[in-house]
Amino acid sequence: MAAEKQSIHGVWGSRWIFILAATGSAVGLGNIWKFPYIAGENGGGAFVLVYLLCIAIVGIPIMMGEVLIGRRGRNSPINAMRALALEAQASPFWKYVGWMGAIAGLLILSYYSVIAGWAIIYIFRLGSGQFESADAATVQNAFDGLLADPIMLTALHTLFMVMTMVVVARGVNRGLEAAIRILMPALFVLLAILLGYSVTSGAFEQGAKFLFDFDFSKLSSESILIALGHAFFTLSLGMGAIMVYGAYMPKKASIGSTVLIVAGMDTLVALVAGLAIFPIVFANNMEPGAGPGLLFVTLPIAFGQMPGGMIFGSLFFLLVTFAAWSSSISLIEPLVAWVVEKGLMNRNKAALLLGVITWSLGLGTVVSFNVGSDVSFLMGKNFFDSLDYLTANIMLPLGGLLVAIFAGWTMKRTTVEKELNMASYGVYALWTITVRLISPAAVIVVMIWTLFQEQIKAMLGW
Repeated sequence: MAAEKQSIHGVWGSRWIFILAATGSAVGLGNIWKFPYIAGENGGGAFVLVYLLCIAIVGIPIMMGEVLIGRRGRNSPINAMRALALEAQASPFWKYVGWMGAIAGLLILSYYSVIAGWAIIYIFRLGSGQFESADAATVQNAFDGLLADPIMLTALHTLFMVMTMVVVARGVNRGLEAAIRILMPALFVLLAILLGYSVTSGAFEQGAKFLFDFDFSKLSSESILIALGHAFFTLSLGMGAIMVYGAYMPKKASIGSTVLIVAGMDTLVALVAGLAIFPIVFANNMEPGAGPGLLFVTLPIAFGQMPGGMIFGSLFFLLVTFAAWSSSISLIEPLVAWVVEKGLMNRNKAALLLGVITWSLGLGTVVSFNVGSDVSFLMGKNFFDSLDYLTANIMLPLGGLLVAIFAGWTMKRTTVEKELNMASYGVYALWTITVRLISPAAVIVVMIWTLFQEQIKAMLGW
């Protein structure tokens, strides 16, 4: 393989564009509601410390592995893994790791798009004053009504998929980079505005205490496993997104320092989102809830009760939409890049074809919330829950585990050293030990925990 191979898709305009793009891929719905909630419920600041440690031993080493594979291969994850396996005189079957990640991204986007559609309609529901002074029953009924309407869900899912495909079809520089230049600064500005609003809510101290109070009594063995699992999933590992973005990374950019910044920004967004959300919740004497209940029921009630809630509620769901949009464009890019590299069709047609396939799969998620809720697929779960279980619990951690093994054990040492180009051999040795031993062991623990959680809890008496 030529050492200076270039991607046919283009290269990010600068190192900071890659940082924004990778951060955009990592920052999603989970940052807005999941991380702040699990931090508050598992010891606040104590949990954050454990989480940061998990980011260091699992997230950052594997992310560095994905980026260096992508930049060295300068291709889609499928072709990059195939070429680097050939370069290392390893089995050609490594290309199937790229396939698994790319397919996982497409499957995730199929249901992610449906959920992102909820955020789009809530921009207008909050902005129109629909929830002004509304009680809990009214807001809950509105959300239940949305889920029960397959026509509306399909329309919103279609809109979000069109938004995603328009960006991807335009390519790396005119599409992905142009969108990232707008979306990420806008996301940060919206987050700052909502944080400022939250500071004036009258319950900022209570919200900050919920997030950062060092309560080691809430920090259990299960909390550590939760932190480990979230550290892996929050950085978009195992789905080819970071790998394909690495393929567009400038040659001179430092992989190590760049990945550290991305991980730091991803965590910062999650923490600031918590500081923006929970003071509003507490100011309205509500209990913080997890998942869609917090985003689409609790917060609309809160915004409906406060001065300026129409404006700031709309801004909040605009923030959620931007976060989802910046993630979605990275989920389908690996397969679009592969189709273009194979010469099967141009980027516009590839984006359209894969967009239609993803949209069609998303219809299964649409009906999972209404007319098809009782139809069982994997392990008695409906279509949406089956896809979520398959991707989150099996495909992504397995992909991350194999990436760690490939980067740590299979790639030529001289190749890895050249791509990482670390000034300190001690730091390089630390990364090598971590990616070879510690990260794989941690991912295996996460997989076992997520797949056999109930059995383990019963055995340990939790």
